[in-house]
Amino acid sequence: MRILSLTALLAAGVLLGEANIAVSGAQSECTTFGGAVEADNICHVHSTTPSYTMDLRFPTTYADEQAVIDYLTQNRDGFTNVAQVPALRSMPYEMDVTTQSFTSGPSSGGTQSVVLKLFQDVGGARPTTWYKAFNYDVAQRKPVTFDTLFTADAKVLNAIFPVVQHELERQTGLTGVIATSDGLDPSHYQNFAVTDDAVIFFFGQGELLPADAGATSASVPRAILPPLQL
Repeated sequence: MRILSLTALLAAGVLLGEANIAVSGAQSECTTFGGAVEADNICHVHSTTPSYTMDLRFPTTYADEQAVIDYLTQNRDGFTNVAQVPALRSMPYEMDVTTQSFTSGPSSGGTQSVVLKLFQDVGGARPTTWYKAFNYDVAQRKPVTFDTLFTADAKVLNAIFPVVQHELERQTGLTGVIATSDGLDPSHYQNFAVTDDAVIFFFGQGELLPADAGATSASVPRAILPPLQL
Protein backbone atom coordinates (compact mmCIF):
# COMPACT_ATOMS: atom_id res chain seq x y z
CA MET A 1 0.00 0.00 0.00
CA ARG A 2 2.83 2.41 0.82
CA ILE A 3 4.49 1.71 -2.56
CA LEU A 4 1.22 2.28 -4.39
CA SER A 5 0.57 5.48 -2.45
CA LEU A 6 4.07 6.77 -3.19
CA THR A 7 3.63 5.95 -6.88
CA ALA A 8 0.32 7.80 -6.95
CA LEU A 9 1.86 10.81 -5.23
CA LEU A 10 4.76 10.88 -7.66
CA ALA A 11 2.41 10.64 -10.61
CA ALA A 12 0.28 13.46 -9.22
CA GLY A 13 3.41 15.52 -8.72
CA VAL A 14 4.45 14.99 -12.33
CA LEU A 15 0.99 16.02 -13.57
CA LEU A 16 0.99 19.08 -11.33
CA GLY A 17 4.45 20.03 -12.54
CA GLU A 18 3.37 19.69 -16.17
CA ALA A 19 0.28 21.80 -15.47
CA ASN A 20 2.36 24.52 -13.80
CA ILE A 21 4.79 24.57 -16.73
CA ALA A 22 1.88 24.79 -19.20
CA VAL A 23 0.25 27.67 -17.32
CA SER A 24 3.56 29.50 -17.07
CA GLY A 25 4.12 29.06 -20.80
CA ALA A 26 0.62 30.31 -21.60
CA GLN A 27 1.15 33.39 -19.45
CA SER A 28 4.37 34.05 -21.36
CA GLU A 29 2.42 33.73 -24.61
CA CYS A 30 -0.04 36.29 -23.24
CA THR A 31 2.76 38.77 -22.62
CA THR A 32 4.19 38.14 -26.09
CA PHE A 33 0.73 38.75 -27.52
CA GLY A 34 0.74 42.16 -25.86
CA GLY A 35 -1.57 41.30 -23.00
CA ALA A 36 -1.58 40.93 -19.23
CA VAL A 37 -2.95 38.06 -17.16
CA GLU A 38 -5.89 39.13 -15.03
CA ALA A 39 -8.21 37.36 -12.56
CA ASP A 40 -9.18 33.75 -13.33
CA ASN A 41 -6.14 33.37 -15.59
CA ILE A 42 -7.64 35.45 -18.40
CA CYS A 43 -5.26 37.16 -20.80
CA HIS A 44 -6.49 40.67 -21.61
CA VAL A 45 -5.17 42.48 -24.67
CA HIS A 46 -6.28 46.05 -25.30
CA SER A 47 -5.12 48.41 -28.01
CA THR A 48 -6.44 51.78 -29.16
CA THR A 49 -5.29 53.81 -32.14
CA PRO A 50 -6.94 56.61 -34.14
CA SER A 51 -8.23 54.02 -36.63
CA TYR A 52 -9.35 51.15 -34.38
CA THR A 53 -9.97 49.75 -30.93
CA MET A 54 -9.25 46.13 -30.09
CA ASP A 55 -10.12 44.32 -26.88
CA LEU A 56 -9.37 40.59 -26.57
CA ARG A 57 -9.82 38.17 -23.70
CA PHE A 58 -8.89 34.49 -23.68
CA PRO A 59 -7.90 31.92 -21.02
CA THR A 60 -4.30 30.95 -20.29
CA THR A 61 -5.18 27.54 -18.81
CA TYR A 62 -6.41 25.73 -21.93
CA ALA A 63 -4.47 22.52 -22.63
CA ASP A 64 -3.98 23.36 -26.33
CA GLU A 65 -3.27 27.05 -25.83
CA GLN A 66 -1.22 27.42 -29.00
CA ALA A 67 -4.27 26.66 -31.13
CA VAL A 68 -6.11 29.56 -29.49
CA ILE A 69 -3.13 31.89 -29.89
CA ASP A 70 -2.73 30.95 -33.56
CA TYR A 71 -6.39 31.64 -34.32
CA LEU A 72 -6.38 34.98 -32.52
CA THR A 73 -3.12 36.01 -34.16
CA GLN A 74 -4.58 35.34 -37.60
CA ASN A 75 -7.71 37.37 -36.85
CA ARG A 76 -5.84 40.20 -35.13
CA ASP A 77 -3.43 40.55 -38.05
CA GLY A 78 -6.26 40.50 -40.58
CA PHE A 79 -8.17 43.14 -38.63
CA THR A 80 -5.21 45.50 -38.17
CA ASN A 81 -4.24 45.13 -41.85
CA VAL A 82 -7.74 46.23 -42.90
CA ALA A 83 -7.63 49.08 -40.38
CA GLN A 84 -4.49 50.47 -42.05
CA VAL A 85 -6.55 51.48 -45.08
CA PRO A 86 -9.87 52.45 -43.46
CA ALA A 87 -12.87 54.21 -44.88
CA LEU A 88 -12.60 57.45 -42.93
CA ARG A 89 -16.34 57.92 -42.55
CA SER A 90 -16.67 54.72 -40.52
CA MET A 91 -13.64 54.97 -38.24
CA PRO A 92 -12.70 53.80 -35.76
CA TYR A 93 -12.99 50.09 -36.52
CA GLU A 94 -13.61 47.71 -33.65
CA MET A 95 -12.70 44.13 -32.74
CA ASP A 96 -13.75 42.49 -29.46
CA VAL A 97 -13.18 38.94 -28.26
CA THR A 98 -14.78 37.46 -25.16
CA THR A 99 -14.41 33.92 -23.87
CA GLN A 100 -16.19 31.12 -22.04
CA SER A 101 -14.61 27.95 -20.66
CA PHE A 102 -16.24 24.58 -19.96
CA THR A 103 -15.10 21.21 -18.64
CA SER A 104 -16.45 17.69 -18.38
CA GLY A 105 -15.27 14.73 -16.34
CA PRO A 106 -12.27 14.71 -14.00
CA SER A 107 -9.60 17.38 -14.45
CA SER A 108 -6.97 14.71 -15.08
CA GLY A 109 -8.91 12.86 -17.77
CA GLY A 110 -11.95 14.79 -18.95
CA THR A 111 -12.33 17.50 -21.56
CA GLN A 112 -11.68 21.22 -21.78
CA SER A 113 -13.62 23.57 -24.04
CA VAL A 114 -12.90 27.20 -24.87
CA VAL A 115 -15.41 29.24 -26.84
CA LEU A 116 -14.38 32.60 -28.26
CA LYS A 117 -17.06 35.10 -29.27
CA LEU A 118 -15.71 37.55 -31.84
CA PHE A 119 -17.27 40.88 -32.75
CA GLN A 120 -15.89 42.90 -35.64
CA ASP A 121 -16.91 46.19 -37.19
CA VAL A 122 -14.86 47.24 -40.20
CA GLY A 123 -17.32 49.67 -41.74
CA GLY A 124 -19.55 47.24 -43.61
CA ALA A 125 -23.32 47.21 -43.78
CA ARG A 126 -23.43 45.78 -40.25
CA PRO A 127 -20.95 44.46 -37.67
CA THR A 128 -20.45 40.70 -37.58
CA THR A 129 -20.35 38.33 -34.63
CA TRP A 130 -19.20 34.72 -34.74
CA TYR A 131 -17.86 31.94 -32.55
CA LYS A 132 -14.76 29.81 -32.57
CA ALA A 133 -14.67 26.82 -30.23
CA PHE A 134 -11.73 24.66 -29.18
CA ASN A 135 -12.15 21.28 -27.48
CA TYR A 136 -9.46 19.04 -26.02
CA ASP A 137 -9.44 15.48 -24.65
CA VAL A 138 -7.10 15.78 -21.65
CA ALA A 139 -6.63 12.01 -21.18
CA GLN A 140 -5.85 11.34 -24.83
CA ARG A 141 -4.00 14.64 -25.27
CA LYS A 142 -5.67 15.48 -28.56
CA PRO A 143 -8.19 17.97 -29.94
CA VAL A 144 -11.84 16.97 -30.22
CA THR A 145 -13.84 17.88 -33.34
CA PHE A 146 -17.46 17.25 -34.29
CA ASP A 147 -16.32 14.37 -36.51
CA THR A 148 -14.47 12.67 -33.65
CA LEU A 149 -17.06 13.40 -30.96
CA PHE A 150 -19.49 10.76 -32.23
CA THR A 151 -19.13 7.41 -33.99
CA ALA A 152 -18.99 7.68 -37.76
CA ASP A 153 -22.27 5.81 -38.35
CA ALA A 154 -24.29 7.75 -35.76
CA LYS A 155 -27.14 9.78 -37.27
CA VAL A 156 -26.51 12.29 -34.55
CA LEU A 157 -27.99 15.32 -36.31
CA ASN A 158 -31.38 13.61 -36.33
CA ALA A 159 -31.25 13.95 -32.54
CA ILE A 160 -29.50 17.33 -32.39
CA PHE A 161 -31.42 19.38 -34.93
CA PRO A 162 -34.94 19.17 -33.38
CA VAL A 163 -33.57 20.32 -30.01
CA VAL A 164 -31.54 23.13 -31.58
CA GLN A 165 -34.49 24.24 -33.69
CA HIS A 166 -36.85 24.33 -30.72
CA GLU A 167 -34.35 26.17 -28.52
CA LEU A 168 -33.44 28.82 -31.11
CA GLU A 169 -37.09 29.42 -31.91
CA ARG A 170 -37.84 29.77 -28.19
CA GLN A 171 -35.01 32.27 -27.72
CA THR A 172 -35.74 34.46 -30.75
CA GLY A 173 -39.47 34.06 -31.35
CA LEU A 174 -38.72 33.15 -34.97
CA THR A 175 -40.45 30.06 -36.31
CA GLY A 176 -40.06 28.09 -39.51
CA VAL A 177 -36.96 29.97 -40.64
CA ILE A 178 -34.37 27.17 -40.37
CA ALA A 179 -34.28 25.06 -43.50
CA THR A 180 -34.05 21.33 -42.78
CA SER A 181 -31.10 21.08 -45.18
CA ASP A 182 -29.22 23.64 -43.06
CA GLY A 183 -30.30 22.07 -39.78
CA LEU A 184 -28.94 18.68 -40.87
CA ASP A 185 -25.69 20.10 -42.29
CA PRO A 186 -22.76 19.20 -39.99
CA SER A 187 -20.82 22.27 -41.11
CA HIS A 188 -23.09 24.36 -38.86
CA TYR A 189 -22.20 22.35 -35.74
CA GLN A 190 -18.42 22.69 -35.67
CA ASN A 191 -18.40 25.13 -32.74
CA PHE A 192 -19.45 23.40 -29.55
CA ALA A 193 -18.55 22.89 -25.91
CA VAL A 194 -18.83 19.69 -23.86
CA THR A 195 -20.11 19.64 -20.28
CA ASP A 196 -21.07 16.79 -17.98
CA ASP A 197 -24.74 17.22 -18.88
CA ALA A 198 -24.87 18.60 -22.41
CA VAL A 199 -23.16 19.56 -25.64
CA ILE A 200 -23.67 23.27 -26.29
CA PHE A 201 -23.64 24.40 -29.94
CA PHE A 202 -22.78 27.96 -30.94
CA PHE A 203 -23.98 29.66 -34.11
CA GLY A 204 -22.59 32.84 -35.61
CA GLN A 205 -24.65 35.74 -36.90
CA GLY A 206 -26.53 34.64 -40.02
CA GLU A 207 -25.86 30.95 -39.39
CA LEU A 208 -29.11 28.94 -39.31
CA LEU A 209 -31.08 32.09 -38.39
CA PRO A 210 -31.36 35.46 -40.19
CA ALA A 211 -28.51 37.86 -39.42
CA ASP A 212 -30.82 40.14 -37.42
CA ALA A 213 -31.14 37.37 -34.81
CA GLY A 214 -27.46 37.78 -33.91
CA ALA A 215 -25.19 35.07 -32.56
CA THR A 216 -26.95 32.25 -30.72
CA SER A 217 -26.35 29.00 -28.86
CA ALA A 218 -28.36 25.91 -27.96
CA SER A 219 -27.75 23.24 -25.34
CA VAL A 220 -28.48 19.62 -26.25
CA PRO A 221 -28.72 17.21 -23.27
CA ARG A 222 -26.23 14.35 -23.44
CA ALA A 223 -29.04 11.98 -22.42
CA ILE A 224 -30.59 12.20 -25.91
CA LEU A 225 -27.29 11.93 -27.80
CA PRO A 226 -25.40 8.80 -28.83
CA PRO A 227 -22.47 8.06 -26.47
CA LEU A 228 -19.65 10.56 -26.93
CA GLN A 229 -16.30 9.18 -28.07
CA LEU A 230 -14.34 10.58 -25.14
